[in-house]
Amino acid sequence: MNRLTNLLEIDYPILQGGMGNISNAILTSAVSNAGGLGTIGAGTMSPEEVEQIIIDTKDRTGKPFAVNVAISVSPNVREVLKLVIKHNVKIVSLSAGNPAPFIQKLKEHGVKVITVVASVKQARKAEEAGADVLVAEGYEAAGINSNLETTTLTLIPQIVSQVDIPVVAAGGIGDGKGLAAMLALGACGIQMGTRFIATAEAPFHEEYKKQLLLAQDDGTVIVGRSVGRIRRVLKTGYAQTLLDHETKGITLDEFNQLTTEDYHKIGALQGKGDQGFMNGGQISGLLSDIPTVQELLDRMMREAKEQIKKVNSYL
Repeated sequence: MNRLTNLLEIDYPILQGGMGNISNAILTSAVSNAGGLGTIGAGTMSPEEVEQIIIDTKDRTGKPFAVNVAISVSPNVREVLKLVIKHNVKIVSLSAGNPAPFIQKLKEHGVKVITVVASVKQARKAEEAGADVLVAEGYEAAGINSNLETTTLTLIPQIVSQVDIPVVAAGGIGDGKGLAAMLALGACGIQMGTRFIATAEAPFHEEYKKQLLLAQDDGTVIVGRSVGRIRRVLKTGYAQTLLDHETKGITLDEFNQLTTEDYHKIGALQGKGDQGFMNGGQISGLLSDIPTVQELLDRMMREAKEQIKKVNSYL
């Protein structure tokens, strides 16, 4: 029995990470239809934009999906959460901020709450506040990340040992072996972002997908460390521009201006890696194909089962 799949009413213990302003109904519904949990990332979008994606997603799938709200990023947290309730979305993911003020209100409306954490302390607080599921994310992950820079391998067993609710592992996972590894560490499932970008249904620019397939094991870089804003991106011309600014000296406000969601869309949707950034996790170097989402999830489940059998033989 898997507590995560039972709780979220999904077939596979695989969740899609929120993708900010490049989030869309096409990929979200594809993940849910394939047996995982698709996720709409609200990012900095207006309530009207988020509502339209919710409506479009419901038109494309009758299966559960989530809405992710990055609390410290979204200017419309309460408005988006009202839309969740209005449209009877059953799962919410809260990240990048204190989820406590929002959890009980959501649960009163029958919404299951997932919170993203990066430390044992955060995990305990989220559980105490009433979270149903924790996503523990290591700094291998793409996009905005924790300044603690704790790896997934070390983070998962520590959090699992300190909480009672299901824990989902995120960061550095892109195949069935990774899924098996996280289950072995005590997680009930995984969350992926980068791997879902390189899928047939993902409506992102082909150049973005190409850069993911070309990436080697050192194909990503951390920007923003000098100003306390960790973000992992692919090594593109724009990433180097950001690093050059940091070398010369840059303020947090200036860095934030250079990494708004507008620059995210330029990289991901227009494929202009010299003018905008492309988020990419360290798992990028493992990617070698662009399957459909269904093919990916089915393959990962087969790989995980095969790997677990192989490990058993070693013992």
